[in-house]
Order: sequence, then C-alpha cells, then structure tokens
Amino acid sequence: MRKTWIIGLVAALAVGAGLTFAWIESTDSRLAVVPTVALAQEETSTESAAVNPSITESGHAAVKRAIELVGPAVVRIDVTGTVTVSNPFLDFYDDPTFRRFFGDPLDLGPQERTTQSLGSGLVIDYEGEKLVLTNAHVVVDADTIRVTDIHGTTWDAVLVGADDVLDVAVLRLEGNTEELVTAEFGDSDAVEIGDWAIAIGNPLGLSYTVTLGIISGTDRDVAKPSGVGNFNNLLQTDAAINPGNSGGPLVNAFGQVIGLNTIIARGSTNGVTVEGINFAIAINGVRDVLPQLVELGEVKRGWLGVQHTEITASAAEEYGIDPDQTGTLIVHVFPGDPADLAGFEVGDVVIRVGEVPIEEAEDLNREIGLLPAGTVVDVVVLRDGEQLTLTVTLGERPSEEELATYEGTSPESEDEEEDEAAVSGFGITVGPITPIVARHLGLNSTDGVVIMDVAAGSLADRVGLVEGDVILEVDHQPIDSVEGWNAVISALDEDVRITVTVLRDGSLSFVTIE
Repeated sequence: MRKTWIIGLVAALAVGAGLTFAWIESTDSRLAVVPTVALAQEETSTESAAVNPSITESGHAAVKRAIELVGPAVVRIDVTGTVTVSNPFLDFYDDPTFRRFFGDPLDLGPQERTTQSLGSGLVIDYEGEKLVLTNAHVVVDADTIRVTDIHGTTWDAVLVGADDVLDVAVLRLEGNTEELVTAEFGDSDAVEIGDWAIAIGNPLGLSYTVTLGIISGTDRDVAKPSGVGNFNNLLQTDAAINPGNSGGPLVNAFGQVIGLNTIIARGSTNGVTVEGINFAIAINGVRDVLPQLVELGEVKRGWLGVQHTEITASAAEEYGIDPDQTGTLIVHVFPGDPADLAGFEVGDVVIRVGEVPIEEAEDLNREIGLLPAGTVVDVVVLRDGEQLTLTVTLGERPSEEELATYEGTSPESEDEEEDEAAVSGFGITVGPITPIVARHLGLNSTDGVVIMDVAAGSLADRVGLVEGDVILEVDHQPIDSVEGWNAVISALDEDVRITVTVLRDGSLSFVTIE
C-alpha cells in the first residue's frame, strides 16, 4: 500500500477505502436478543478427526491462561456527560409563514442534554501507581466517570490525560487500589498476521466478555469515525468487538496486551454490511506517549512540516532514486514550517533523524513525534545522490482539526476575488480544492486541483485518471491552485509527454500521459 504521511506522529492523507467506521463505546447497555437457528453438522470430516488432540488442548490451554492473566485487569467504565443540542425545529421558525400560523417559540436556543455511555478500560502499573487506560472518545466531555472491576468494586475516576491523535486516555482512581490486578504490555511491532487475538471488554453492558480471533492485518490506516483525522498503524482483527468494547485490551496468546480496541467497520460506502473487521490501537504507540499523558496531561508532538511517502518503483523512476533506497520521500514542504526554514526540498529522501536510521515512512513519523517541540535535531537527507545534513528546530504538531485544512505557517496568499476558470488539458477538467472539498476527500491540505471530469477516450482517460483524483504536480512542478494549473498547462503542447503526481484514496502515484 502506497502511503503519504504528514509529519506529526501519525497524521496521514489516507481515508478508509470504501468503509464506514464507528466508535465502539456503548450509549445503551440494553441488549436485544435475536434467536438464531443452529445447523448441526451431520458428519465429522476425516481432516477434522485427524487433528492431534494434544495440539488442540495445548492451544486451548494457552488461550485460557492468557485470559486468566489479563481478564482481572479489565474494568468497566460508566460515563455521564452533558452535550448541547440545537432545536430541531429552528429552521421552521425561520419561515415567516410558519411563524404567522404557529407563533414564536418560547425558546429557540440550544438545549443541554445529559448523556450516558459505557466503555472498557485496562489497569496498568505506571511507576508504582495503578492507572487505567481507555479510549479518549469514551471519556471526552465527561462530567462523572465510574470504574468497576471484575469483582464489582467501584471507584470514582478523574481524567489524567488524553490524546485525540491516538485516541487514548489515562484515568486515576480515587480510593484504595492495592487489590487491583495489572496487565503486562507486549510488543505490537512483533505481531504477525495469523497470531491469536483475544478481545476482552464490556460489550453492550455484558461485563467481562471474551472473544477470540486472529490478527487479520497490521499497519492499517483508516479515517476516524468523527471525520477529523486518520488512524495509522492499527491492528486489524476478526475477534468480535461490539459497542462497549472501546478501550478494552486486545491480547496475544502469551497474556500480553498488544492493543486497545477502538473502532469497527460496520459497512461499505455502497451499503454492503461488513462483519469481522475490527481495529485496535497498537500498544507500542500508547507506551511511547504514556509518560507525557501522565506528566503533562497531553501529548506535545514534534512537527517537521512535510508530506512524505514510501519509495516505490514509480517514485524512484520519477525522482531518479535507487529503487532499493531505504528512507522516505518528501513530496511536499509546508511553507513557513520547520522543514521549509531548514532547507528541505521536494524530492529529498530522509534517511536519518539524529542517530536513528529511517528505513520507511512510519519511522520518520515515530521519531519526529517522540521529540518535543523546540528540539533541535540533525536530519540527513539524500539529494541528487549526495548526503546533506539539515539542522531543524521542530515545531509543535497542529491539532487534528487544524490539519484538516492545513497549508503551512505562511501559506501563499490567495486572491479572494480569483475565480479563474480552469484550462482543460489532455481531456481533464479540474476545479479548486476548497476546505469543504478537502474534507470530503479526506485531505489535510487544499493544495492541488481536483479532477472534475475526464473526457471519454481522451489521453487522460486512457491512462486511468478518474473524477476525484487530486493532481499535486505536473512534471514535478507543484500545482497549488487552478491558477497554477492553468499556467503550467497553457505552456504545454497537447502532444507532449508529461508526468502528473496524483493522489487517490490516500495513495500517491505518478501517471505518464503521452
């Protein structure tokens, strides 16, 4: 999968590929029981009968042991909060005719409503103190938080810190916690597809529910259900996860926590029901930010100010890079940001941050994200085959909301009166990327132009360009706007060979039109 990253820790341009996602906290603890019909298997296959019973028993014993180790550390989290809702009839009362017949309402203002939600959590030991990990979305805007362990003992809890990027929060319990059992972290980087995966939590209010599956995928990138920002490096599992599991652990066969359950895929964008596609936050990322959450109450990530991507064969060809080169390729530098001030350029390949080698895109995300704002660090890049050391002073990563339309600290000024019509070229009609369009496409920037139409049988049609593709460059010339597109295309002949840098569904590609 081709990835383009914006340097914070893990803010990418990727969106869920045709899937709709939902948080897995529960707002209603009632369970609707639907009767099912069980079909008995009449014959036992020869293959099943041949399974070595000792292997089966050993597997069962390992799973049970893992549950025994982690299960007692899983807690139920009940949250009450207050939300402000608008009057659903407000638009009607804006109509003079409606007001004439029905009069003015007594109160058109927003109304406050009390909410209740349910999630799961995990007791951990942090430097001798027992704290609870859960998802940030479980406890956001909470007025009260109550935590209940497996034995029914209840504590009031307070929020210590939360991070909306990873969707993780830390709670401190008020009262005696000596009897609480704590869980052990595993190594999520060592997880492989096919490994056992055990989910423990409180789905639909059914406390201490355990489900079993396997790791179906690693390093998954999906859009957040809130529509703001993206998750990166998630673990995918088919272990059943349901509302109320949010914040509960995903456990390996050794009884170690490898993730925190966070979202599930409910269906595709064309209405097809989806089952067995569930995601957990990799625990190594949680471990990395835990000290800041406990000590500062938030995570202050370093910010370089670039978009970057993996080095693929097409990228290597376009930028003249050895296809076997390790590192990550810079495809955009935000104006006025730390990388811009330090002299980074599009086409640079980052191979080292400080003393840490950069093998792939995720390495750069992690290393920059773990350094606090204000850190001065040497970054080694390859440019035109030569190594350069650029000294950069990191900024602080913008929020998820800010990244939705981020253009840099000193974005190029735009003529507010500019409504220049786009020049068509190679069968392509383009339009500007407004903030609304950027959000719809899951983009973190308004740079580039979006393809509005592709003429049937045109050169663009023949090479596979489609409506909704975002053009970022033409022959390595950045396209920041419709005006930029017009300037480049107007100077070209229709029979010339060009290469366009295209972003589609979060992945970059280099398409040659000739």
